[in-house]
Amino acid sequence: MSLLSIVVKALDALDLDDEVNRFVIDRAVNVTRNRPHPWSTKHDYISWSGLTDRSYNARLLPARPVSAEGVGTSRPPLDETVKLFARLPGVNQRLCAKSTGLFPAFAQYLTDGFIRTMLSNDDAQEDRRRTTSNHEIDLSPLYGRTPAQTSALRLKSESPGQRGRLKTQVINHEDYSPFLFGADGVVKPEFAVLDLPLGLKRLTPEGRATLFAAGGDRVNAAVQTAMMNTLFLREHNRVAAMLEKRHGDWDDERVFETARNIMIVMFIKIVVEEYINHINTTEFPLQADPSGAWRAKWNRPNWMTVEFSLLYRWHGLVMENVTWGDMAHPGNSTLLNNSLLLGSGLAQSFVNVSANRTASLGLENASSFMLFAEKGAIAQGRLNNVASYNEYRLTMGLEPARNFAAVVGSSDKPDEQARLSALAARLQGLYGEVNNLEYYVGLFSERVEKNGPLPELLSTMVAMDAFSQALTNPLLSEHVWGNKKNRQLAFTDEGLAVIEGTKRLRDIVDRNAPGLGTGFVGMTRREWKRA
Repeated sequence: MSLLSIVVKALDALDLDDEVNRFVIDRAVNVTRNRPHPWSTKHDYISWSGLTDRSYNARLLPARPVSAEGVGTSRPPLDETVKLFARLPGVNQRLCAKSTGLFPAFAQYLTDGFIRTMLSNDDAQEDRRRTTSNHEIDLSPLYGRTPAQTSALRLKSESPGQRGRLKTQVINHEDYSPFLFGADGVVKPEFAVLDLPLGLKRLTPEGRATLFAAGGDRVNAAVQTAMMNTLFLREHNRVAAMLEKRHGDWDDERVFETARNIMIVMFIKIVVEEYINHINTTEFPLQADPSGAWRAKWNRPNWMTVEFSLLYRWHGLVMENVTWGDMAHPGNSTLLNNSLLLGSGLAQSFVNVSANRTASLGLENASSFMLFAEKGAIAQGRLNNVASYNEYRLTMGLEPARNFAAVVGSSDKPDEQARLSALAARLQGLYGEVNNLEYYVGLFSERVEKNGPLPELLSTMVAMDAFSQALTNPLLSEHVWGNKKNRQLAFTDEGLAVIEGTKRLRDIVDRNAPGLGTGFVGMTRREWKRA
């Protein structure tokens, strides 16, 4: 048992929940140096523009060019490296014991808001060193990342019953975002300012018919993320209606801005209290209490790092096939296709996604149609001269791997141990020396932790960044959330009651999706038991 686990159990036995919460979060964030980082992806050296131009990602560690002396200098051919992620012939995907399909759906929707590598439907316009991120957890997939995009998505009406609302359309008696494209297959003029959905070059004009107008260019990437955006769209409009009813003298702008305040904090609460607790391998439930951040040395402005961008490429969770209701579908049929959501309705869609299992993160387990994404991630790490796997283990206070067998771990099951031994041999054949192992490949070479869906280094880095970026949100500062008068002004009494009454995604689904009933909605499988 680790020292951290011993301390947590001791404090928990004293019923000091607030102290345990602060201790665990503070310990998770302080495993390594805090922001601001000296480096960014703009240059491989320290520069003024690199320290100030937030259109580039920050760096946790300095660049390690391939020609530099020392570790991390050997990179096998890209086409050979990506084969590490492919399933072996005739082998089924390994399944995650803990997670349902709702876990990666929420993870993608969350991270699409702030991990925004500059990608494009035109390869010539891509720059994987740069980002279009606001570097905040601000629900930009719903609201847009610029004021002009937010304006295009808003109804902007002073009429009673319409103030503060986002635009919607009604299909089968349910509210959805308007469609982005008109019947002619061209973007509607009112939405011209929005970022085009990524992947359009794979679609025919007819295939664009179900794509929604949304704040993020990745919202339509899969039906699961479109489902998530639809939920928060409806909840925003529900909250706006509540505010307008209680504050009849408020104009459209104030209703909208207050509803957005409430939504962002509610979203962060779900991030910590359902999503992070799903990742959490301990039995102690973490709380979204920002007070521990107010005087913490890690309370600094957000700036996403290239390492954080890469570690969140959880393509390995995606299943080759998914079940939707009573029907099996190829996993790639859910990409850029919202017809499943529109056909099932929002409530049943959440039930369907929660009924699916996920694949287990790790090498030799990717869906065939996700290998292109793995190849892009490896290439991005190389383009940005990201340091080696062992360097990040050292930086995060973990023991460096002495050999490839230590990287992949061991198993008491003979078949699994044989697979791990063969995998270690494959890695050695490609990289030669363990200190040459690339960061991205190394992250997914490790086995997932007991009672969790993530490997050790990945889990450690997620916890560090998640807490230090979520709990430092300006709406949660001591001068807003920590000031009773300002908290009431920013959120209203009724808005605070909504935030307090929201513990998990299912609470929001129950308020906004007719017909949910007793249907199961959750990130953790009902059958899962702690080992």
